[in-house]
Formats: sequence, C-alpha cells, structure tokens
Amino acid sequence: MASPESAVNGPTMTAGAASKSLRNAFGGVIAFIILVLIGVLAFSIRLFSVIKYESVIHEFDPYFNYRVTQFLSKNGIYDFWNWFDDRTWYPLGRVIGGTVYPGLTLTAGTIWKVVNSLNIPLSVETVCVFTAPIFSAFASWAAYLLTKEVKGPGAGLTAAALLAMVPSYISRSVAGSYDNEAVAIFALVFTFYLYIKTLNTGSLFYATLNALAYFYMVCSWGGYTFIINLIPMHVLLCIVTGRYSSRLYIAYAPLVVLGTLLASLVPVVGFNAVLTSEHFASFLVFIIIHVVALAYYIKGILSPKMFKVAVTLVVSVGLAVCCAVIAILIAVVASSPTKGWSGRSLTLLDPTYASKYIPIIASVSEHQPPTWPSYFMDINVLAFLVPAGIIACFMPLTDSSSFVILYIVTSVYFSGVMVRLMLVLAPAACILSGIALSEAFNVLTRSIKFQLPGIAGNPSIAVRMWRKENGSSTVVAPNDIPKTEEAAKEKPAKKNRKKEKENVEKKPTPSKTEKRLLVLPLEASVIAVLLLVLLGAFYVVHCVWAAAEAYSAPSIVLTSHSNDGGLHVFDDFREAYSWLSHNTDVDDKVASWWDYGYQTTAMANRTVLVDNNTWNNTHIATVGTAMSSPEKQAWEIFHSLDVKYVLVVFGGVVGYPSDDINKFLWMVRIGGGVFPHIKEPDYLRDGQYRIDAQATPTMLNCLMYKLSYFRFVETDGKGFDRVRRTEIGKKHFKLTHFEEVFTTHHWMVRIYKLKPQRNRIRGKTKKSKSSRSVSSKRDVRGKRNPWH
Repeated sequence: MASPESAVNGPTMTAGAASKSLRNAFGGVIAFIILVLIGVLAFSIRLFSVIKYESVIHEFDPYFNYRVTQFLSKNGIYDFWNWFDDRTWYPLGRVIGGTVYPGLTLTAGTIWKVVNSLNIPLSVETVCVFTAPIFSAFASWAAYLLTKEVKGPGAGLTAAALLAMVPSYISRSVAGSYDNEAVAIFALVFTFYLYIKTLNTGSLFYATLNALAYFYMVCSWGGYTFIINLIPMHVLLCIVTGRYSSRLYIAYAPLVVLGTLLASLVPVVGFNAVLTSEHFASFLVFIIIHVVALAYYIKGILSPKMFKVAVTLVVSVGLAVCCAVIAILIAVVASSPTKGWSGRSLTLLDPTYASKYIPIIASVSEHQPPTWPSYFMDINVLAFLVPAGIIACFMPLTDSSSFVILYIVTSVYFSGVMVRLMLVLAPAACILSGIALSEAFNVLTRSIKFQLPGIAGNPSIAVRMWRKENGSSTVVAPNDIPKTEEAAKEKPAKKNRKKEKENVEKKPTPSKTEKRLLVLPLEASVIAVLLLVLLGAFYVVHCVWAAAEAYSAPSIVLTSHSNDGGLHVFDDFREAYSWLSHNTDVDDKVASWWDYGYQTTAMANRTVLVDNNTWNNTHIATVGTAMSSPEKQAWEIFHSLDVKYVLVVFGGVVGYPSDDINKFLWMVRIGGGVFPHIKEPDYLRDGQYRIDAQATPTMLNCLMYKLSYFRFVETDGKGFDRVRRTEIGKKHFKLTHFEEVFTTHHWMVRIYKLKPQRNRIRGKTKKSKSSRSVSSKRDVRGKRNPWH
C-alpha cells in the first residue's frame, strides 16, 4: 500500500516533469525563432552596399571569381576543369581548373542552376553578389551549434548574434564581396562544430560529416591548413594532459584518413596534401594517437606487471616509427629551399620572412601586421570580453572548452602577423564573448530572481526554483541562499528547512554533490545588467556603422563628401575599362600593375600580362622593371611582350591614395629582386621617397613617373599632388615612345599606347640600312638594355 507521502509526491513529480517538458519545448521554439531572426540580421546588415550603390562586384579578386563562375555556368564543370585561359599571364596563360579553389564558384554555380530550375530568373552576377550574405547567416548558425556544444544554447545564441554583426566578418562578406572567404568562414566554423560534436558523442556518423565538411573547406580556401594543424594540436594537448578517450580517437583518425584522401582530389591541392610541411603535423599526431590507443588497449587485457613491459615495448617501437617517419619527411623536404613550406606559411611562422625574401607577398596590404586600432575597429568590445570567456571555459575545463581556448590563442597570434587573418579571429572572439556574456547574464539574472520580494522571504522557494531552472536534484548549500532580515527572523522556517535538508540527505539519492550557488547583491546585479545591455547597444551601433560606411563602398566605385554635404561619385575605373572594351581590338594586350589584372580581364575582356594570382614572380618583376626604367627601355620591354596599351592609376588630382605612385617602391623592389640593375636607393633621396624637386633623376625619368604626371601641371597650373601634398619635381616634359589615348574624368585612370617604331624615327636623319640594323641590334641585345 502506498504511503501518504508517495501519494502526494507522485502527482507532484509527474506535474513537474510535464512542466519541464513543456518549458523545454517552448524554449526550443523560442531558440529557433531567434536563430531565424539572427540569420535575417546577418543577411540584411550586409545589404548596405546594394542599397547605397548598386548590385556590383567589389574589389579585385571577386571579379576573377565572377568570370570563372560565368564560364562554369555557361560551359559546364568538365570544360571548367580543362579551361586554359589565354587572356591572362600573356604569353604564358593559366590553367584555371588546376590553380583555383573551386568551392566558391561551384557553390554559386549550383545556386544559380537550382534557382533557374525553379523558374526564378536570376543572373549569375546577382547570385554572386548575394552569395556572401547568405553564407554569413549559415556561419552564424554554425557558431550557435559550436558554442552550444561547449557551453549550452544560451551561449550559442549570443555567439551567433555577435558573429552576425562583427565588422571583421562583414568586411569579407558584404553583398558584392564575392571572394573565397565568403563561404570559407562557414566551412571553418562548421568543421570545428562537427569535430566537437564527434568528440562529445563518439559517433562515426558525425566523424564522417566532419571529413566532408573539411573537404568543402579545402575546396573553398587555402586557409584549410589552419584546421589540419589546429585539430592535431588539440588532440596532442588532450593526450598530454591525460584526456585520451575512444571518442578522441574517433574524432581524429577518420578526419586524417578520409579528409586527406578527399583533399587530394582537389586539383589545386593534389599531392600537396601529403608532401608539404603544412600537413605533416597531422600525420605525426596520427601516429602518436595510435601508439597511445594501443597502450590503453594493452592495459585493459594485461596485468599491471605485464603492462609495464608491454608499454616499454610499445613506446620503444612507437618512438622508432616516429623517428623513421620524421627522417623520411626531412629527406622529402630537404631538397626544397623553403623545406616544404609555402611562402605565406613561412610568413606566418616568421613575420620578417616575406619582407626579406618574397617582396611580392609583403607588398599586399592585407598581408601587413594590424595596428591596435584595427582590433577595436574589427571586433570592437569583443576584445575586452574574450579574456572573460577564456576564464569561463576553465569552469569546468572540458575537451570542447579546451579546444575553444586553443582556437582563440592561435588565431590571436596569426591575426597579429597578418591583418587578413583577423577574419579567422572573428569567429573565435564571438564564441568566447558569447560564453562570457551568457555566463554573466546567468549569474546576474539569477541573483535578481532569487532576491525578488516574493522569493527573498522564502529561501526554500529559491532552492526549488534553482533546481527547476537547472533540471537538477543536487543539493544547494544553504550559505549560498541570500539571507534577508525577514528570513533571519523566521526561526521556524529555518528549522523546517534544516529538517527538510536532513531528510533529503538521508535518502539514498544517486548524486549528493553539493553545488555552490553564486548570488550577488540586488543593486549590483541590476546595474551590471544595464551596463552589459549598454555595452551590447554600443556594439550594435558600431557594427551598423561599419557595415554602412566602412565596408560597403565598392573599390570599383568611389565616393566622397564635400564640405557642404554633397556626394561625389568617382566611376573612373568602369569608365576606363569600358573605353578599353569599345576602342581596342579583342587581341590587344594591356600592361598594368598586377592589382588591376583581374578587373581588366573581367570588365574590359582584354589580355593582360599579370594579374592578382601572382604565381610567377619573374613575370611580375618584368612589369615592375618596365615601370621603373626610362621611357625607351620600358618601350623595348613592353614591345617585346607584344603590349599595345599601358594602364596606370593616378590619384594626385582627387586625392586617391591607393594609386600606382604610392605602390611604386614595391615595383622597384620586386623588379630588383630578379633584375639586379634596378636598385631601390636610386629612387630615394637620403632614404626618403620623394616626387618633388628633390627627387632623384632616376625617379623623375622613370616610366611610372612620366605616365602618372604627364600634363598634370595643366590641372591647376602648379602641379600640386593632393596625395603626396607637394608640387611635383618635373612638370613640363613630352613623351617620345608613348602617347596618351585616354584619361578618365577625374584623372584616376590613364591609358597610353605604345608608338610604333616607324613613328619614333620620323623627322630624324635617315641612316643607311646597315647602320640602322647595327644600331637596332645594339639597342636590343647590347648592354644598353639590361633586361635582355
């Protein structure tokens, strides 16, 4: 016969379970709605560029990706893999299918094909423009899943909201920014989530999905090497700290085997997946984890005495195998000057490497180290919340939280070396900040609820409320319950609470763990909540400003504001490319610095010598040498390469700082790295770069100076450069080997045509045929032309 107590408690427990189930279902619906709203926010905040300007591709690399996507959607994937592009790197050309990461173009091409199959008439350009905002929503949801595995759904929702708005990610995912990082950040975060999910569950299903997500990351971006080095570091950390488990083995071993096999299927990676030093850490840890797994297996089947002998044998054999593998790897990479590392990887390991040996890498602005203000600009208040998130991950320290700590530490280092990798830091900062904010709000709101008028007078209600919120039957220490004056006066209630506690302790419960319940003063809790809300509001305002003003302007269309508030639009780039498209022959070759190669090929449909792929340093050095040489020698170099037009970007009239004169020293350094007669000190006066009357004769007579400042004095009568803030040194000169054919409205892009040889000798005294041939031979092959 049931006791009266059980008769009373039975319906109560059933009602409690039903209430908890209903509350969980309601919470799941609310979380789903919030996630949808976060996705809408992530997509909408990136549309300022379309609203303020137009639906246009941004920057330089996205134009190449757009051109490749056009080819893919028109000709199919098989023609794409075998596409040899003769419009770039003339006369070398480029095999597109084997030199690009195809993830972005395949993704956009698939989206275009799907929406058109549904009779939604979207152009390829429109799909390319909106691909990045769509995947930014996916990345926010992936951040929610990852953070939820580490610290729960509350922290996950906070991290997702932060990542949806973080300026560092917006800079690479705004509408029109059709670059590899648009989909790669989602692939990065999603791969990490599946790794943590596998680590928490030990499921082979998630391990397989993890390898597939890694494969998508390999297809999308060269930054996949960060994944294949960070995960082995975490596995090794778990092994060293005694956290090895079968779940760790399942999370790592399939990723290395299946992930490496899939990565080798990507043409641009190929056998580099097993031959380059960026991947060797994963193989070494793969051997180590098998040695440890064998040791644990032997420990389970042998006696302690036999286990010591067996472990000695296993460790000895394992060390021997590791030494043999290391020796083989050293032998494989010893023949490489960089020991199997790529130039960009060596730059990350040694920040001074690029400036010493590879100036082409150091010349890229996004490869420069960031300044401290750039951290506040790109991640804002998250920089102050990350340390709190790290502390929260230690309470308690789990396998998943240790991975997040390792992620933030490594990403902070890499972002400090290269400003471009602030993009890798952003998700980690959002995850840690989400954890910190969630933990802080949890403590503060709990403190407020436990000290409400109806609850503060009855601490037993607070205990039950805490148990109901946490779904736990653990005992709360009475010293942690807020003691008010009313509670102190109620002696009988206190005695009853003690008796109730004694009765609970006497019952044989499965868990008697005592938890400390942190409760802060009511006033301090309310003020802290208000301050955190204010901090979040400041973050939102900054993110909206960054999205609307700092990162929405496309580089192809520039704007400025006058003193009276008027808006000036500078559309010189498209004006120049349109002129090339309509006024030059299809087979004409255009020479420019490599920054503008992708745009010239995509928008003007003309053949270029170099572009932003920068795979051939010698070819780029040839263009840099021509720009650094006197007019006659530059003409000979360009003429030998069948160049007909030369394009230069000049900002001295309107104050555009990213022009070719500001980039000119990099042309000198890159050219001098291959052709020794080009020396940087010849272009400097007392170590200073000058274009005024104090500039060196070498600088005043080089081709870049003449093409930039030809007729410049006619603009204001003085030749005042608004970027360099000085008057130019050589104002009146004529061109003998080049002729100006087009200058845009604001003088930002200037196009020159090489004069034919017969025009260059017109008006001169005719020489005999033999003397002309000897002179020509001496000019072309003699010492006067050091380029040959």
